[in-house]
Amino acid sequence: MAPIAPIQFIEAALSNGFNSPFALSYSDPSQIWAIRKDLLSLLHEFPSFSPSMDTFHHVDGSSANLLVARGCLRLRGSASPVPITIWLHENYPQSPPMVFVDPTPGSTIHRGHPFVDYSSGLTITPYLETWAHPRCSLSDLARNLIKVFSKDHPFFSPPPSSSSGALRVALASKNEAMDRLSGMILYDISALRSRGDEEVENLLRLQGELQERAAVVSRTVRGLENERACLEARVRELELAAERLSDWLEGLELRSRDMDAADGIDGVFEAADEESSLRLEFRAGELAIDDTIYALDRAIDEEILSSDAYIKQVRALAREQFRFVATRMRLDHITFP
Repeated sequence: MAPIAPIQFIEAALSNGFNSPFALSYSDPSQIWAIRKDLLSLLHEFPSFSPSMDTFHHVDGSSANLLVARGCLRLRGSASPVPITIWLHENYPQSPPMVFVDPTPGSTIHRGHPFVDYSSGLTITPYLETWAHPRCSLSDLARNLIKVFSKDHPFFSPPPSSSSGALRVALASKNEAMDRLSGMILYDISALRSRGDEEVENLLRLQGELQERAAVVSRTVRGLENERACLEARVRELELAAERLSDWLEGLELRSRDMDAADGIDGVFEAADEESSLRLEFRAGELAIDDTIYALDRAIDEEILSSDAYIKQVRALAREQFRFVATRMRLDHITFP
């Protein structure tokens, strides 16, 4: 079977259903279109690259089915080509691709390389650090890597120099140094913006909490003010009642002083009308006779009074009490004006 053309492979890989077990981790149609465009442009300008599909395992343990472009970068002069692998991130092109240098048999990445990790081959250049779509693309990334690796080949160290300034010039060109500085500034700005946004969110959250607490305090203050107004009204009512009671007591005291000493306690009470006065008088007579008969009972018990005298007195008192009762009953049939 003839090998499938790169363009056909890309079309088939990107058109595979998202629910298929071999589906790539790209679901957005606009993302798929950008990937197709950038990858075809890379293959057109650098025919040594070939596309494939593989599983990438992230540091956090997750995995994703991604498109991969493998090939060699032809450097300037007589320097040996540098084989690299470009993984298109699942968030590409918003996230930059992941670039790894693949050491050839018998070659290793030197430890002093400023952009390539010697143990994993992971490549991080200022171009990748300042990646921004649509300004950046895979073709521009390849051209940038050619310039970087032409200045500092990843498989061997540059010749030693007595001047640190000369060594710095050998590691990166002036433009690369400016790119790195720009990347650092952009990252610092991004970090400051993130911290600023976080502080603003915290302040807004704190403002909301303070507003809620202010509303609670306002409701509490209004409730206390209403309660104070009710208490003040109650105090005024009690003060008026106390004044009326004090006036009544003063009047009672004056009447008590003006009362004749002979009247005794009886002078304190006054009948409302003539009928009430007669009823009060007759009732007082009845009760007085009851008290007298009770005293006679005590006297005969103590043998102070003889039986004949007791009977005589009780009869006389009974007749008098009957007169009081009869008179009081007749009052019930008399109409007073």
